[in-house]
Amino acid sequence: MDGKIERILAYLIATIFLVVGVVCYAAFPNKAPEEPIRLMLQSSAGKILFDHKEHSSEAGYDLSCTDCHHNMEEDETPSSCGECHEPESEDPIKRSEAFHLQCKGCHDDSGSGPVECSECHVM
Repeated sequence: MDGKIERILAYLIATIFLVVGVVCYAAFPNKAPEEPIRLMLQSSAGKILFDHKEHSSEAGYDLSCTDCHHNMEEDETPSSCGECHEPESEDPIKRSEAFHLQCKGCHDDSGSGPVECSECHVM
């Protein structure tokens, strides 16, 4: 009989811990950062892991938002390249071309950063 009571007590304590854990997790969620840290970009040539924080922080390349988001107004939330440069559209510049011109062009001009296909398209 003592084993049954101990087992019920153990289940009760485990249930209490589970409920407290779920309530604490729901009550104190992590705040989302104001700007993304890393982005996973999808492409037909492979996924690209873009480190946004390294490009925008003072400790990194210290680029301003308008250096990449060229059509951004003051105090506006930046749009993604795909919002204007759709992958399969009749726009003058498709999304892949916009990325290559912007990213690879900056890497070529600065002399730093990946410029070969396999250095970005790795996943």
